[in-house]
Amino acid sequence: MYRLAQRIDEKVIKRFPPGIWLMLAMDLFITIGFSVALPFLALYLHDQRGMAMTAVGVVFLVSGLCTAATNVVGGMLSDRFGRRRLFLTVTTVSIFAYAALSALIGMRAPLMLIFVVYIAARSIIGVIQPTVSAIVADISPRDRLTEMYAFVRVGGNVGFAVGPAVGGYLMTFLPYGWLLGISALTCIIITLLGFFFLKESAVHGREVVDLRSTLAVAKDKRFLVFAGFSVLLVLSIAHLGSTLSVYSVGRLGFTTAQYGLLLTTNGIIVAVTQYPVAWVTNRFAKARGLIVGSLLYVVGYLTMGWIQTFGWAFLALVIITMGEVVFSPVSSAVVAETAPPDKRGRYMGFFALTQTIGFSLSPLFGGVLLDAFPTSGLPIWGTIAAVGLVAAAGFWWWGKRYENAHLVAHTGRLA
Repeated sequence: MYRLAQRIDEKVIKRFPPGIWLMLAMDLFITIGFSVALPFLALYLHDQRGMAMTAVGVVFLVSGLCTAATNVVGGMLSDRFGRRRLFLTVTTVSIFAYAALSALIGMRAPLMLIFVVYIAARSIIGVIQPTVSAIVADISPRDRLTEMYAFVRVGGNVGFAVGPAVGGYLMTFLPYGWLLGISALTCIIITLLGFFFLKESAVHGREVVDLRSTLAVAKDKRFLVFAGFSVLLVLSIAHLGSTLSVYSVGRLGFTTAQYGLLLTTNGIIVAVTQYPVAWVTNRFAKARGLIVGSLLYVVGYLTMGWIQTFGWAFLALVIITMGEVVFSPVSSAVVAETAPPDKRGRYMGFFALTQTIGFSLSPLFGGVLLDAFPTSGLPIWGTIAAVGLVAAAGFWWWGKRYENAHLVAHTGRLA
């Protein structure tokens, strides 16, 4: 037993810097706070407040565009003022944002007021993503970036396994506003962890950090092309919390608990397989991982077009999840590898901007398809899968055009 404990200490615990373990815990609670409530917002607006899915998609689009702007600002501010100060400020404000939204929904306030507070809350929370990504890049060995991002994502996906299951179960007997109260409590935990354990990791350069220097990131063609194809893929894949919720509950007759179980399954699979898969993919060219991940997404979402039972939906979700397991840490590693040390926050912020644009457009995209095809699933999921296939082809071209040139410049060999 002692030898086993010693081996675990050497091979697992000491393999990762203490800051990486802290980021894993942070990602765990951040994701629980988000996933216990917000994936069910579309259901609340559609089923309890009678909104059409296209209108719900518009709300998500506006909030996403505002969040995209704060992604950029967050990356810029983390380079300018430091990661720790910004992180603690944002998580503290998030406590009050979630609490306010919980109270408004509990009082059944006018929808317009709920929209305003929801958009403000999402915008505030949008600052966190590039800050966390930059911290991971700051404290990770360069040759193990994919591995480190994958390990941190384990925490987030354990959170995604717990959050929707708890939220889906609680929604069977509690008003929706209570779930947002749980989100506020998780923000308190995150703030306390950051206050006592988070250390500053930013590398400050001589360049003036402002909006102009942030937007100058777009001059990096290799990064910009990669980000562009990433937007296209996200437009195809970001439907678990919007399109799938209404389709599975409203069209297929699943309960909210069953839908929550699907999301929980996603989190469990990622938590179990993320690190070993990333350990393998870390040895291969980044473009290959991007392509394989994209194609798994395509197959999974296309399968959704034929499902009628919960068992088949479960299988389709497993395939989709494996696409996430392959794609997500590789894409984060590409950004961290591309960014100069003193510009990591801005690169992460710009990449988060592009991702948020995709996540914002996808509910509207899915909502239009749901309204356009009220009786058939194949046109909905076939169209979504087709967009993902175009993105996969784009990553193949990106690898041929840019990644080989990058490898030659840094290693003297082709991928």
